[in-house]
Amino acid sequence: MASAYPKLFSPLKLRGTTLMNRCIMGSMHSGLEEGEGWGHQLGRMSAFFEERAKGGVGLMVTGGIAPNNAGRVAPMAAMMTTPADAARHREVTDAVHRHDGPKIAMQILHSGRYGYHPFNVSASAKKAPIGWFTPKALSAADVERTIDDFVRCASLAEEAGYDGVEVMGSEGYLLNQFIVQRTNKRTDEWGGSYANRTRLPLQIVERIRAAVDPSFIIMFRLSMLDLVEDGSEWEEVVALAQGLEAAGVDLINTGIGWHEARIPTIATCVPRGGFSWVTQKLKISGGVSVPLVATNRINTPEIAESILTEGHADLVSMARPFLADPFLLTKAKAGKPERINTCIACNQACLDHTFQARVASCLVNPRAGYETELHVDVPTTAPLQVAVVGAGPAGLAFATVAAKRGHAVTLYEASDKIGGQFNLAKKVPGKEEFYETLRYFAHELIEAGVDLRLNTRVDAEQLQASGADRVVLATGVSPRRLNIPGEDHPSVASYLEVLSRAKTVGERVAIVGAGGIGFDVAEFLAHRADTLPPPSPPSAALEVSSMLGGAEEMTPRTSPLTSDFLSGWGIDGTNETRGGLLRAAGGGGGAQHGAARELYLLQRKKGKHGGGLGKTTGWIHRASLKKEGVTMLGGVSYEKVDDDGLHLKDAKSGKTSILAVDTVVVCAGQVSDASLEKPLEALGVPVFKIGGAHLAAELDAKRAIDQATRLAVEFESAQPAKVGEFVAPLGTAGWLFQKLASKSA
Repeated sequence: MASAYPKLFSPLKLRGTTLMNRCIMGSMHSGLEEGEGWGHQLGRMSAFFEERAKGGVGLMVTGGIAPNNAGRVAPMAAMMTTPADAARHREVTDAVHRHDGPKIAMQILHSGRYGYHPFNVSASAKKAPIGWFTPKALSAADVERTIDDFVRCASLAEEAGYDGVEVMGSEGYLLNQFIVQRTNKRTDEWGGSYANRTRLPLQIVERIRAAVDPSFIIMFRLSMLDLVEDGSEWEEVVALAQGLEAAGVDLINTGIGWHEARIPTIATCVPRGGFSWVTQKLKISGGVSVPLVATNRINTPEIAESILTEGHADLVSMARPFLADPFLLTKAKAGKPERINTCIACNQACLDHTFQARVASCLVNPRAGYETELHVDVPTTAPLQVAVVGAGPAGLAFATVAAKRGHAVTLYEASDKIGGQFNLAKKVPGKEEFYETLRYFAHELIEAGVDLRLNTRVDAEQLQASGADRVVLATGVSPRRLNIPGEDHPSVASYLEVLSRAKTVGERVAIVGAGGIGFDVAEFLAHRADTLPPPSPPSAALEVSSMLGGAEEMTPRTSPLTSDFLSGWGIDGTNETRGGLLRAAGGGGGAQHGAARELYLLQRKKGKHGGGLGKTTGWIHRASLKKEGVTMLGGVSYEKVDDDGLHLKDAKSGKTSILAVDTVVVCAGQVSDASLEKPLEALGVPVFKIGGAHLAAELDAKRAIDQATRLAVEFESAQPAKVGEFVAPLGTAGWLFQKLASKSA
């Protein structure tokens, strides 16, 4: 069945070695690189990569490993500087090489001015906009020592059993800081002309090539589109690529955007494969013959195959998709792409965890990063009859994992489709990927043998009569009421009524509550998604269509056009301007959709709207709504609603005002729906609550799926009162990182 993806599964011969397919698992700093017990154990990292090796990834790349102390991303972050470090990493490489074919490379990353510690260095003493400390400018002697450190690091990686290294030269890290005038203000032999500014990366590659075996892979991550002012021009990118080939690289990976760039590069709003055109340009006109790797928002085998077939690149890099599903390639090769747990690019459990110095995981796959403790496939020794009420994210996750482990699971859902609040989320522009998660769970229900009963509302007596040994309540939440005079006015609607199109929304709208739901509703209304026709039906009906509410729900809306995305965010689609910018970044999120509504996003507290959103994507949502003309008001209380509109009071001055709006949408929180708990307890039936039924907070799918999965793994011994929320541990490096952050804030 690999014939469906002939390019993706074709081998690639390199200098003295061969990759089994054209897929690279790109580098992600997972928090596992630092090890456990002060860095003396890498067992969790070994298990993480071995699972991906079982999935048949051609080449995996570790998270960034520093070549010296100054290059660390944070205090106690991973380094490769001694033979003892190399010996510890043997555990990782041996685990990968137990499987025939997959290879693993170690990424050498010097953070430069991005280091979250006071010892960071750079080309010049110029503080990063997202940094905490002003770096020390490296002296000429320091530069030479840094080159030696890179070479030593690569040699130790070879000693550790790695098949190669990736030299990190993009995303605004140290080598990138030397390459561009934005950060390199030097006047010595390491600055000034472009030839001088690229001496550091070229000498590093040249000296590594001379120090390692000819078959040892050297990949360089080249920033082809900086997306910052005073970044590289295209002619400079080409010149550096040619120089890297002459210096001895085997592969050139594509780097898109600096971390300080105010343009989204990997979030859901980025079109699938939306940056492969950059790699294609170098492949066509760059004058290099070394294989090129396309990256960013490639999350399905179909997208990967298309990029390879159309000649955009020689390989594709998929990083987070292998967090979501380690067996993505195995399933594709077997002709079962519908079974893939697709990355939805939410960033909530991967990058957001990284910024919190926690172990990275995945919203749709909590096992990622926790392979040594979340044994989801271990059969139960005490099978139970289990009733699960509610087929939202928590109910789906629990039911499928519990059934796979051998429990007899009946899943009751009052509506005509699975998904719960995901059925609302998937309708929000920029969140279309949630369709993929529901498609995945639908097939998992079938594979696991879950007895799914749609359109079935059950009470406590029926659940007791069913013979269930235990009941799991995944009944979710209900919208919180506004609790002010006029809350029953015809102009008032809940977010549930708006997103489900149960109420018509006017042209002037006040959205009460600026959390995640409020932002989603604002996007929904700003893009007029409430007036768009339903998605087109799929070309062929699938066996899961009944679970998803019919054929029309099987296919997500077409993702935004790359051209619209580029123009909306001020990106030069020809990559001819310096840094690839048409104008100052951060000004938008796509084209306007129809005549603009007059939207107000309100919150009681003062300060930044969406302050509780994830660090990785919160700024994107704010920038997008700003472009759509949404007015954000804070520090107000809500007095009443009447025919004149929404009456407000300023918290500071006490002055009142009226927003003359047609519709008031309430996004002011939720309350748990756990009405079955007490009746079941009265009947003596053990009952567990998960997801929104356990804790009514923001619609937190990450917490719901993680909690449900963990309960299913330990269900035989679990006690109802002990079911809680799992919090990813910090570890030694994370603890120091957060201590430092609190002091510098």
